[in-house]
Amino acid sequence: MKKAAIYLQLVRPQQWHKNLVVFAGLIFSGHLAHLPLVVKAVQAFMVFCLAAGAIYIINDVKDRESDRQHPVKKQRPLAAGRITPGEAGWLAGLLLLASLAWGLFLTPFFAFTVAVYVLLNLSYTYGLKNYVIVDVFIITTGFVLRAAAGAMIISVPISSWLLVVTTLGALFLGFAKRRHELITMGDRAAAHRKSLGEYSPELLDQFMGVVASCTIIAYSLYAFTSQTASEYQYLMLTVPFVIYGILRYLYLVYQRNLGGTPELIFLQDKPLITAIVLWFLAVVFILQLG
Repeated sequence: MKKAAIYLQLVRPQQWHKNLVVFAGLIFSGHLAHLPLVVKAVQAFMVFCLAAGAIYIINDVKDRESDRQHPVKKQRPLAAGRITPGEAGWLAGLLLLASLAWGLFLTPFFAFTVAVYVLLNLSYTYGLKNYVIVDVFIITTGFVLRAAAGAMIISVPISSWLLVVTTLGALFLGFAKRRHELITMGDRAAAHRKSLGEYSPELLDQFMGVVASCTIIAYSLYAFTSQTASEYQYLMLTVPFVIYGILRYLYLVYQRNLGGTPELIFLQDKPLITAIVLWFLAVVFILQLG
């Protein structure tokens, strides 16, 4: 039972919420009440959970030495020595095979997208994470691929607005995480991650300000001027929830020194959770009943 708990910790289920972006196409196409499409989207979500779990394991195997220098990451099973790299590698291999096989069962092109997602993350783990700015863009591309795959699996057009807002939102979270890592690690930041030595808190503050502003503008333009907005005029009423959510996140980053673990913020900060739930309910109500 103890070993099962370690395996579960390795695949980081607390971070699976990142794969919820797969449902964006389903929600904004107004098909949330269409059960067959919901089933497909749920399967796509699970496939990416399996693939992401494998990537987390591979990343932990590769970074186990540097993770021992991090105040939080040193508690991970591989860094703490609670499981061997060989055992973890077998689990990663099984998860990768399962995700690709399941993806192929859904559609070959979806499986291809999952494979691209895996290869992209492997390139990040084995080199690209050491390049300043590129590191965050690689993570962002993973979110875009998941959003595109979610639209693809239910056979709805991939909205350019969906991709733009997803890109900007992921960049915002990525730069916030880099800022937290840089401040937390201090002088040891570059030793933990090479690219951190190229950042500064001031530079990341500017990046976050620019990307946060662009995210709000992009979502507002979508809610006011897109084809979906022309059909559902009340979509504009969801804009305040997005603005509040971004400002709340900035508050948590700057005033509470959070941002290093977005999964905890989204699960524990009640005002932010409330804003997200209200935004979701408003979108569903407008698109389904509007």
